[in-house]
This record gives sequence, C-alpha cells and structure tokens, in this order.
Amino acid sequence: MINPLKLFRRTIFLVWLCFGLVSGATALAAWAFTLSTQVATLTANAASAAIRHRKQITKSVAKAKAKGRVRRVLVAVPAVGTVAAFAFEAQDYYAWEAENPDGTAADYACEVAELSAEVVDEVLQELPEMTRPSPDAVLAMMPTCDVIEKR
Repeated sequence: MINPLKLFRRTIFLVWLCFGLVSGATALAAWAFTLSTQVATLTANAASAAIRHRKQITKSVAKAKAKGRVRRVLVAVPAVGTVAAFAFEAQDYYAWEAENPDGTAADYACEVAELSAEVVDEVLQELPEMTRPSPDAVLAMMPTCDVIEKR
C-alpha cells in the first residue's frame, strides 16, 4: 500500500511540473508571436524603404536626363551654345574641384578623358549613322594621361 504522504508529495510534484511546463510553453508561444510580429513589421518597412529608394533613383535619373536635354538644346544654338558649353564645363570643374581640393586642372582633364573614353561607344551609337565618326578617331582626339600613384 502506498503511503498517503508519498502520494501527496508525488501529486504536488506532478501539479508543479505541469504548471511549469504549461507556463513555459505559454511564454515561448508569446515570444514566438512577438518575434514574428517584429519580423513582419521589419519586412514591411524594408519593402516600403526599397520602393521609396527606387522612386528617388528614378526621379534622380529623370532629372539628370532632363538636365542633359536642356544642355543639348542650349549647346545647339550657335552663339548661346558656345557660352553655355563653357559655362557648363566650368560649373562641372568647380564642383570637381570642391570634391578634390588637392587636384589640378590636369587631373580634372585626365579624369574627364578617362570617363569619356568609357562611354564614347554608347554616345556615338546614339548619333545618326551618316554623321557618326569612328570611335578610334574620337579617342585619338582625347588627351592621354599618365596616371602616377600618389603615396
């Protein structure tokens, strides 16, 4: 026969064990729910930020294209075009100089020549075939620069 005291102790132990397991499972379920809510919120925020960023990039590209069109129109007018071309180039140089205070005009010319050489094929493809010069002829007119590493 089982001792009533042992039976009472075992029953109390089992009740506490069940209570502990139920409270632990409840706490873990609440924690999992909180984490999944946080993940859903962060995912929604990331998606909206990506959409906002994409819209900003699209707007910036559209502004750059519009600026390029305005520049082309101004340069197309003979007298105004010459002045506008010099003004645009001076503005670009001053912006570059602000970013590169130790740079010289020769450094600017070399950087512009390098970047222009990279896109010359794309620009020439946009010209009508009748007026399109060969890429080699255009590249031959660009200055050559010897890049010296500054240490």
